[in-house]
Amino acid sequence: MNFQKWQALGNDYVIVEAGDLPFELTPARVQRLCASHTGIGSDGIVLLARSERDDLVAELRIFNPDGSEAGVSGNGAREAILYLRRQGWTEQSSFAIGTQAGVLHAQVTSPTSASVDMGQARLASVDYPGGSADGRGELTAGGRRWPFQHVQVGNPQCSITMTDQAELDSLDLPAIGPEIERHALFPNRTNVSWFTVVQPGLIRARIFERGVGETTASGTGAIGAAVSHVLQGGASPVTVLLEGGELEVTVSEDLHLRLTGWALPVMRGTVSEELVEELQDLEVSVAAQ
Repeated sequence: MNFQKWQALGNDYVIVEAGDLPFELTPARVQRLCASHTGIGSDGIVLLARSERDDLVAELRIFNPDGSEAGVSGNGAREAILYLRRQGWTEQSSFAIGTQAGVLHAQVTSPTSASVDMGQARLASVDYPGGSADGRGELTAGGRRWPFQHVQVGNPQCSITMTDQAELDSLDLPAIGPEIERHALFPNRTNVSWFTVVQPGLIRARIFERGVGETTASGTGAIGAAVSHVLQGGASPVTVLLEGGELEVTVSEDLHLRLTGWALPVMRGTVSEELVEELQDLEVSVAAQ
């Protein structure tokens, strides 16, 4: 079983081609592969398969390290796009890929960067069923009330505005994040971003990803924060400063989105025969429980 590991702003994914998989990717197997000490170690798995549609280069699936599947990932998508170009799946600089959240249109801008049309954001969705049309709400977590902006960008985002960078830095995300992620308002759980304005056109954000935890970067988390900022009167494009680096998010008047940033390969390798056998047996033992 061959794989490559890529990272974008410190957000790392194991990329696997479906033809190289000797088994189905189940939650238990995903957890084992993503484990840092006994597996490859990553923030998730990107699975690429040939598409039956002539207009798509590939079909993309994203798995979180807890085994759940995400509709889309901004960083994972860019990693996949640059991987596909390097591996010769296409010779075109502009192409489309299918995801669980819909078709993404990509533009490779350099060997290490890409711009992705992420579709249109929605403020009302089934992921926040009790919400109003503008997606605004308020919840209590960690003994504090948090006004928030819900944004659906292929996965649900809960974006929270902070007063300044000092307040943003003081947040204990591992303590607060899980309670908001699993809040009753969000039946499918949610990603959470906290952000503050640094200067016009630049915001700083911290991200707690659904099924992952606090991360150095998240493409869709950056988008959620950028959309919230623009809805509050901020100008587009928005540079989002994350712990792992910067992403640029363009938000049009109708909330159409474009995400631009870099991604790099880290390693390539082959999973050992022993681990493959263990992964094959793993599902048998889980089913027997």
